[in-house]
Amino acid sequence: MRAWHDVPWGQDVREYFRAVMKIREGSKEKRELHKATGLLLADRLLYSAVHYPANYGVIPQSYCADGDPLDVLVLSQVPLAPLSIARCRAIGAIRMSDEDGEDDKIIAVHIDDPQYAHYRDVSELPPHTMDEVKRFFVDHKEEVNVGRIVGHAEAEQLVENALGIYEEKKAELTGPDRPT
Repeated sequence: MRAWHDVPWGQDVREYFRAVMKIREGSKEKRELHKATGLLLADRLLYSAVHYPANYGVIPQSYCADGDPLDVLVLSQVPLAPLSIARCRAIGAIRMSDEDGEDDKIIAVHIDDPQYAHYRDVSELPPHTMDEVKRFFVDHKEEVNVGRIVGHAEAEQLVENALGIYEEKKAELTGPDRPT
């Protein structure tokens, strides 16, 4: 089973979507989804005293301008295991770009976590939470423009757009000549 192509994302973005975890909260190891196998590739260790401030994964069956599935940070009271699947709700996003172009990050809550399930919008989080997330990307990536934080409505639209683009490109992404 390939995490990007074979895991169903869900049915209604406003209710929930599934996210496949790549990196546990607190980890210093950066992993990438190996597109051909669906396994995780150990990419590198983070260079400074920086660690992932939230669980980090992708939304299956989504596609972005950088050629990858849409990234998602999942807030939960526990670190989630790599390749585990969580039911999530978008509460916001960070509009970002890097050397490859747009690189938005969805901010979501694990809807089966009673500590986070009640959040509906990023504005409800303690202010320091998003400051920490933004700082992580500034420190973690060499060339990055960390833009504005947007609420749940714009985040849901970003997810829906990425799911729609994937559906349009599905044949070329999953066929015999798919990217590796």
